[in-house]
Amino acid sequence: MTGAGMFTLACRAWSINKHVAALGCGVATVLLCALLAKGAAAQPAPVAAVLDALRSVHPFGEVAISPDGKRVVYGSVVTGKRGGAEVDVSALWIANANDGSGAARLTACPESVCDEHSAAWSPDGTRVAFVTTDAKEQTQIAIATATDRNVKIITSAHGPLDTPRWSSDGSRIAFLYSEGAPKTPGPLNPLARDTGVLASTVHEQRLALISARGGDATLLGPADLNIYEYDWSPDGKRFVVTAARGSGDDNWWIAELDLLDAQSGALTTLLRPHLQIASPRWSGDGTRIAYIGGLMSDEGITGGDIYVVPAAGGAPVDATPGLAGSVQTITWNASATRIVATEFAAGDEVLATIDVDSKSQRQLWRAPQMIWANCLLGFTPGDAGISLAKNAALSAVIRQSYTSPPEVETGPPGKWKPITKANAGVKPITGQATNVFWKSDGFSVQGMLIEPPSLAQGRRYPLVVEVHGGPAYAHYPLFPASPDSFDAVLASQGYFVFKPNPRGSYGQGEAFTQANVRDFGYGDLRDILSGVDAAQKTAPIDPERVGITGWSYGGYMTMWALTQTDRFKAAVAGAGLSDWLSYYGTNNIDTWMIPYFGASVYDDPNVYARSSPITFIKNVHAPTLIVGGDRDAEVPITQSYEYWNALRRLGVRTEFVVYPDEGHFFFRRADQVDVASRLLNWFNTYLKPGA
Repeated sequence: MTGAGMFTLACRAWSINKHVAALGCGVATVLLCALLAKGAAAQPAPVAAVLDALRSVHPFGEVAISPDGKRVVYGSVVTGKRGGAEVDVSALWIANANDGSGAARLTACPESVCDEHSAAWSPDGTRVAFVTTDAKEQTQIAIATATDRNVKIITSAHGPLDTPRWSSDGSRIAFLYSEGAPKTPGPLNPLARDTGVLASTVHEQRLALISARGGDATLLGPADLNIYEYDWSPDGKRFVVTAARGSGDDNWWIAELDLLDAQSGALTTLLRPHLQIASPRWSGDGTRIAYIGGLMSDEGITGGDIYVVPAAGGAPVDATPGLAGSVQTITWNASATRIVATEFAAGDEVLATIDVDSKSQRQLWRAPQMIWANCLLGFTPGDAGISLAKNAALSAVIRQSYTSPPEVETGPPGKWKPITKANAGVKPITGQATNVFWKSDGFSVQGMLIEPPSLAQGRRYPLVVEVHGGPAYAHYPLFPASPDSFDAVLASQGYFVFKPNPRGSYGQGEAFTQANVRDFGYGDLRDILSGVDAAQKTAPIDPERVGITGWSYGGYMTMWALTQTDRFKAAVAGAGLSDWLSYYGTNNIDTWMIPYFGASVYDDPNVYARSSPITFIKNVHAPTLIVGGDRDAEVPITQSYEYWNALRRLGVRTEFVVYPDEGHFFFRRADQVDVASRLLNWFNTYLKPGA
């Protein structure tokens, strides 16, 4: 189940459409209150001001440095009018890489508002390919010249496309293309409404190839092959792809590593892995292919070890055995013997080089921050954690921490300096963010503890535990940058917020990530509860005023925790899962569960029932707010209905809010604001900060 829990959409646009449907259960509306108790610390900022502060953060989505290291293209957000409504869209800018001077827009639609992203430099550094939208909001590939910024659209696509990449000689561009598909592929998008006789039409995402001068695109490979990621061979004759036949998004979890001929489209299977694979990268000499392999719960949310396999075929070799962290992105350097990788390890981001022959690692930089050169969903690196010039001596990243807003930075790897000042005036709305470490069942576990902006001497504060999505994900040190940064909203209003990374998360090695297999809800909950104990030893937290919240897998853990302990006095479950058995047959990505449960629900229903909150629903006593989107394809809203209806029947105080036309993640700014306000009201009602 994809998700950061509380998510921040930093690289795609928001649209505004305030429309909410609520199903209540006799719970009175509670107004926000910021009354000062005698001897209290500074009064919390009004929640409206907090939400405005979150909206004021300028997000960056991508950065790409030119091969010679002299220029950068970066993605940010602009606001304009589309169809009479104000919308935020991603935009591309080109600037001097040394100091950011001369910044100018790269766009195929200077007179209107269009979404533009996924910039890729030509090998000679004279041109930039990128994705744009035409007058019909259809995605197309455009090419801009770097010097005069003249733009030409080279495709005439009819369906979503993405990820343009140049051949080594600069004559051709490849891209991913879902011809005729009605929407951008991916389970996070709102589910299309099916009525009448249901069809099983699948619009596979294929690899397309077009001349850099334009013309007709050629689709490569079998028509029933869905391609998720790809990379060119250095000689431009082949591609390495992660791919699976049939079922589109659903089969990513069983994707293979294949070779695809760039001329004939002939397919050769290179590897059938036993777990998930991502980020295939061809070495510069063409002899080897690297990829990230491990247990991953979500396409695009990558973590694991680095594996290397001969391009001619053979067994893969783990180049990072025993790594005490999770590799997120990889890039070969010019030597074809070393890989530059970004890793998440015990709350820190790490930039390192790995010698794939000796399996040795050299850290270039490490800090409790985050860097990326391309973000997939706004809260985690996409296919690049760092953009390297051809000689790898210069690089570009977007860097941030929980208390430092994002900026574009350039310089030698690990020695970056900011070249933008978009967020120079932005200040944190919370107090300190500190790492907390503890032991649980022999595991080393890490989490983040977020403080309120100010603390009063001798006073104890309520705590809300925020469980992230995934489960193969983590709470990263990202600057709060959207109304759905619920942790920051809560902390600004006088709460401590604890963000644990329990077993099943990234950041402590692959064995830790796999430690919740066939054990959902048990070991991970023990880690969370012992983490709360650790947090209470370091901060003035009232143990009688502890709540829990989460989204996606975090919503599941919220629902589950209430059935296993009375420690939590209030809860807010977003896009949660209450019954693994009914979920299996109603979501559109059921393949992801088999690596975790070891079998399908039809072969081993007991292992699914054992971890289902609905099995133990009579144990719930805490007041629970439930929220979700009515078009969620990844965790259908029926899961929330089941939990809510059971709580009503059992007399537990509850409220259920359903948001029309939202999917697994909420893209409408007004809906994000509404959820944040309801969540804060709920915890204010039952945990009463300042009392």
